Amino acid sequence: MFAKRIMFTALAAIALALPAMPAWAQTGVVNSQSDFIKLVNGKTLTRPLVRLEVRPDGSITGKGAAWDVTGTWNWQGGYFCRDLFWGGDPLGYNCQQVSMVDGRIQFTSDEGRGDSAAFRLN
Repeated sequence: MFAKRIMFTALAAIALALPAMPAWAQTGVVNSQSDFIKLVNGKTLTRPLVRLEVRPDGSITGKGAAWDVTGTWNWQGGYFCRDLFWGGDPLGYNCQQVSMVDGRIQFTSDEGRGDSAAFRLN
């Protein structure tokens, strides 16, 4: 558990060190579940040390560093709401705004008011 917390802290530091995306670069908020599914279906979402699959059936699977990531998602009120587990530890439930920014899919926590993470779609 202690090693995972250290790794999580390191991953967070890496994520924060990545260049921020300026607000003007946004090319559109994803407002519907059907548009979201069109973007992610059959794709792998990647960023340094993270690979995720967000499936139309509401499941999330992948890896974050050396640990498995699992979870579920649904679409509520224009937001991607997910409940994640990393290496078996809960990361919690959060509803996030989804946008396309410079060809990447970006998730902004707390219904668009929190931190953001952008992923490549491969």
